[in-house]
This record gives sequence, C-alpha cells and structure tokens, in this order.
Amino acid sequence: MLFITLYKFRHKPTKRDIAEADKIFARAARQGVSTIGVWWTLGRFDAVRVFEAKDVKQAMALNLALPLASSETLVGVPRRQAVELL
Repeated sequence: MLFITLYKFRHKPTKRDIAEADKIFARAARQGVSTIGVWWTLGRFDAVRVFEAKDVKQAMALNLALPLASSETLVGVPRRQAVELL
C-alpha cells in the first residue's frame, strides 16, 4: 500500500531529533517499509514522506514512533484503480 504522510514539526528540529528519526526510519525499512521520497516543504506542513508499507497497521506504527512531528497520512491509490471503482 502507498502512503503519503504530511508532517508538522512540534519544534525546530535538532541534530539529535534528526538522528532519532533516522533510526526510526531505518528500523521501519528493516521491517519492510520502503521510502519512495522525503521532502521538507514550505507552507502548512513542514515535510512530506511517500512510502510503501504492507498495511495500515505498519504505517500507523511508523508514524506513532515519531515524537518530532504530528502527522496526517493519506492512502494513495493509483489513478487507474480509482477510475475502475467508478
């Protein structure tokens, strides 16, 4: 399943925060979460991560492990599959 997570930092990230997040994402990768891309952004949200996980439970576990930011996660469905549902 494809997930798009929008992050809002709770405070200005420190090097320690970034190192901790890197550890969490590395652990998730070992559990099968595949990161497609990460971008820091301007606007309402501070960062975006696009990733694949086996299910919603695995995606939720990843996001709950991150104390640095609050998040909003969207499930991505390929356009072709969505059109077939119409």
